Amino acid sequence: MNKNSSNVMAMAPSTSNKRETVCIFGTGDFGRALGHKLIQSGYPIVFGSRSTQAPSLIPRDAEVLSHAEAAQKATVIIIAIQRQHYNFLTQLAETLHGKVLVDISNNLKMNQYPESNAENLAQLVPGAKVVKAFNTVSAWALQSGTLDASRQVFVCGDNMQAKQMVMDIVRSLGLTPVDQGSLLAAREIENYPLQLFPMWKFPIFLSLGLTAFFFFYCLTYNVIYPYVHENQDFSFYIAITIANQICPTLALILLASVYLPGVLAAIIQLYRGTKYRRFPDWLDKWMLCRKQLGLIALAFASLHVLYTLVTPIRSFIKWRTSSQTISEALNNKTEPLNNTNAWLGDSYLALGILGFFLFVLLGITSLPSVSNSVNWREFRFVQSKLGYLSLILCTAHTLVYGGKWFLYPSSYRWYLPHAYMLSLIIPCIVLVVKFVLIFPCLDKPLTRIRQGWERNPQYSE
Repeated sequence: MNKNSSNVMAMAPSTSNKRETVCIFGTGDFGRALGHKLIQSGYPIVFGSRSTQAPSLIPRDAEVLSHAEAAQKATVIIIAIQRQHYNFLTQLAETLHGKVLVDISNNLKMNQYPESNAENLAQLVPGAKVVKAFNTVSAWALQSGTLDASRQVFVCGDNMQAKQMVMDIVRSLGLTPVDQGSLLAAREIENYPLQLFPMWKFPIFLSLGLTAFFFFYCLTYNVIYPYVHENQDFSFYIAITIANQICPTLALILLASVYLPGVLAAIIQLYRGTKYRRFPDWLDKWMLCRKQLGLIALAFASLHVLYTLVTPIRSFIKWRTSSQTISEALNNKTEPLNNTNAWLGDSYLALGILGFFLFVLLGITSLPSVSNSVNWREFRFVQSKLGYLSLILCTAHTLVYGGKWFLYPSSYRWYLPHAYMLSLIIPCIVLVVKFVLIFPCLDKPLTRIRQGWERNPQYSE
């Protein structure tokens, strides 16, 4: 036997080449797609339907019988129908006794019923072994070979043997079963497909709020103020200039917000003297969405790079350059090169390039396919050590470019500082506090606390 065949044999759930018959109640899109996939995997399939006439879309090798006849032919019965149509199953209670019923249904909204669909099914057919599975996989994913979709299938049930049978079927389809425990977990599993970016809500709302704030802030600073005081129309700034101020500002603030909760957590642990007390809920939720915050920050940084690259081809820049050239020609005078400004310009560009490179590296290592290929120490080194280095470089990039406005009174329009000044507040706070925390007098007790030491063990929770 060659190597590939031995691997297939090792992964197979049964040593026998003959697979047990699987029954599917329901001939809808998902039932047909699942039946086709099971046939490809070597399972004999029988459909249970109200009509025994096989529809044209049913897989060719499948048999269509009445519900009662189909149930008698299989031990595992997949219920591919909606909850509101479960009532007919009570008439088949005797036939379904001892059978494994796989509930794959979903609801239209979260917590639509007092109990989960799988628990309701177990109440309707008390003699059956109910298992919840396949509800997080779509018919399209099964038809496309699951190449472009998640391969995880959450499985739960009270009977271990029945659950193992279903998990073996999941594996034979090329999917990955994830045991979620007893049937009590079915309610949570049924809510999974109804969640809309659950870990992205806070990062997205925060980003939208900051975008709106800085848009109106920069609009006031760059457009409204010159129009009121100097009668100059810079409304065209909205397209590129203001956007190119918002993007780096938000990228730096969001990057700093990735590391700010870790700093706050360290301060709380030092204050409490233990790691066995829960953080506040807001801090827990903040720490759980750091990856999403970082990816959104990377998106803003990428936009900043694109906006910067198109700056030389803007009409305003061309006009300003040509005006300066004509002015020098008319005055017969060329401005000498200012080495200080040249150093500052090249330094801020170099810092930005290096910071963005590390930023991209952080984004790449956060992808599951990459993070799963490195160990915990390597992942922590990239996300923590290189992450802080990226924050330092990006902060220095902004400081070298926009720090000069701190010293010029003319930069405070209507007593408002430039947006770049505001963007430096949170990153500088994070870096200063982190620098203080690496002092041995604080780092050593913090390390001991995270290793399990407690200042007052009697107060631990």
